[in-house]
Amino acid sequence: MMLGYVTIGALDEAKAKSFYDAVFGAMGCDQKFSDGGWTGYGAKGQDNHDVYVVSKTADGNPARAGNGIMISFKAKTKGEVEAAYKAGVSHGGTDEGAPGPRPADSTTFFGAYLRDPTGNKICVYCKPS
Repeated sequence: MMLGYVTIGALDEAKAKSFYDAVFGAMGCDQKFSDGGWTGYGAKGQDNHDVYVVSKTADGNPARAGNGIMISFKAKTKGEVEAAYKAGVSHGGTDEGAPGPRPADSTTFFGAYLRDPTGNKICVYCKPS
């Protein structure tokens, strides 16, 4: 099964846009649209959008972070992982694990963990070659 897209709830649309603009910008992505409480992101230079950030939920209740749910975004390099982490923390995100190999002696997984302004946990990672 392939992942089609991801939707992330946001309590504060402006804070969420600032956070995800910075994180995804560090990974070569940009905002594709923003309308009616929905913001779409995708790879720069392409028309597709794979991630949606919403400030209005379908049931009308406030967005909230899921307990035990984490969304991971694959970066191309360790440098992108580090830049995305720094961008997220400096745009309202909170640290959940600084960039580094997981486990500590791994040569096959390099990741960083943080929470967005709503509290959603995300991972930015790469598979070093």
